[in-house]
Amino acid sequence: MFSGIIEEFATVVAIEKDRDNIDFTLTCSFVDELSIDQSVAHNGVCLTVVSIHDGRYVVTAMKETLDRSNLGLLQVGDKVNVERSMLMNGRLDGHIVQGHVDQTARCTAMDDANGSTYFTFAYDFDRAMARNGYFTVDKGSVTVNGVSLTVCNPTQDTFQVAIIPYTMEHTNFQDIRVGTVVNIEFDILGKYIARLQQL
Repeated sequence: MFSGIIEEFATVVAIEKDRDNIDFTLTCSFVDELSIDQSVAHNGVCLTVVSIHDGRYVVTAMKETLDRSNLGLLQVGDKVNVERSMLMNGRLDGHIVQGHVDQTARCTAMDDANGSTYFTFAYDFDRAMARNGYFTVDKGSVTVNGVSLTVCNPTQDTFQVAIIPYTMEHTNFQDIRVGTVVNIEFDILGKYIARLQQL
């Protein structure tokens, strides 16, 4: 379980394919605090630490994860938003994030907001999935590359988020351009409400 409050970047230092899996080796400032089997969100994807050595750690993404996320597009040198699992003894500063990315979206526009930036993202709309809560609502929550954000101006298959300078500086939103593919996780509360309505 995560909050969507990014701790920092991790940098991809090696990528190794193992059949349908991909092992990513990364480095960040808290490598020495990690332990084997620990959950860490990478661009919003919950992955398990499988090894730690020489100031680096390794996580494995399986085919299902690669099919639903942008992790398969990563290259050596890329910056990844990372967040360790949430402690249950403090404030929830973002929103409840599972680390189970639902699908990808593509940046279609970036608009200046006199100091901040509006990013517009488009995703493949599926009516059956929407009935199960896979959609955005105005002023609701959405996770983009692991970042907890508030939805603006949603349509059937697009939404906007406003990124303040601090978030731009401390997350890989600084690398997003029109055409960039990002991971999105819809709000779990909306999914439960949609399921309850079906029952």
